[in-house]
Amino acid sequence: MLMIPDSTPSPQTQDWKVVLSESFRHLDDLLYFCEIEHYFSDYTPATQFPFRVTRYFASLIEKGNPADPLLLQVLPDVREVLSVDGYKLDAVGDRQATAVPGLIHKYQARVLLTLTSACAIHCRYCFRRHYPYSENQTDVTLDGQVMQYLAQHSEITEVILSGGDPLMLSDQKLHRLIENLNQIRHIRLLRIHSRLLSVLPERINAQLIAILQQFRGNIVFVTHINHPHEISEKNKQVFQILARTGFSLFNQSVLLKQVNDDAKVLSELCYALFESHVIPYYLHCLDKVQGSQHFDIPRKQACQIYAQLRDSLPGYLLPRMVEEIAGQSSKTTVHCG
Repeated sequence: MLMIPDSTPSPQTQDWKVVLSESFRHLDDLLYFCEIEHYFSDYTPATQFPFRVTRYFASLIEKGNPADPLLLQVLPDVREVLSVDGYKLDAVGDRQATAVPGLIHKYQARVLLTLTSACAIHCRYCFRRHYPYSENQTDVTLDGQVMQYLAQHSEITEVILSGGDPLMLSDQKLHRLIENLNQIRHIRLLRIHSRLLSVLPERINAQLIAILQQFRGNIVFVTHINHPHEISEKNKQVFQILARTGFSLFNQSVLLKQVNDDAKVLSELCYALFESHVIPYYLHCLDKVQGSQHFDIPRKQACQIYAQLRDSLPGYLLPRMVEEIAGQSSKTTVHCG
């Protein structure tokens, strides 16, 4: 049985699985909660990408505002079913970089594990909305393909946990995974890409923190926050606890039409992140995945926004504007001339 040190903080008291089970799974219910159902009475897009929004995230949406930037991130759109030139099922080349099922090896010294298809919130611009999770079941047992691959590749120093959202795994599964990673001496960094820090803060509890502290290397969290309204006192508390525990926190945002395509909004976001112990890290140009084209903005406009952002922020708060190009050995910095 895993013992939790008495000194481990306990930021949450509610069972995160119970809170997750209360999420909105139907658009009509969310719109009713947000007091805007009459705006979308005939809004029934035929999309296979499922709908899920936590009640916490929904509580941050402005009541009665159909153009709220948080709502737009999760609102199914009839344009999702359109096939548009230049927008692909695998926009970032995950399939071609899959070394063994569930392990993506794009960059020399780090690999990414797609541990689960589950997320607490389904963002409509998700670049893995078409990812074949059923064909990429991740076997992270000590004698399984993933651990064998890691053991055989000494150049790998960092493992990135992704999905879906890796924190949707049970504590027991995360505990076993960390135990197995600890057996591979050249793994020095564990990076966790998670939206749950900001959309399901109940997940960050004493038990989880105790499990993560067992990793013998350094742990980096990468959050995904696109708009300053996504930051509240509740998730600020989570960020503070993780930072005080000794974990590094960074944020990556996606530049999205009608959500954050404004330098003032992005500047406010960067300051709010920094005040919450989170470093602005990446500003992604949209990955051109099929079904997300209505979020995209022209590159010229993106560069204009970024120039304004650069002028308004100190250098240490300015995220890098990047894009992911399939087959490249790293994220590609967007050069605007």
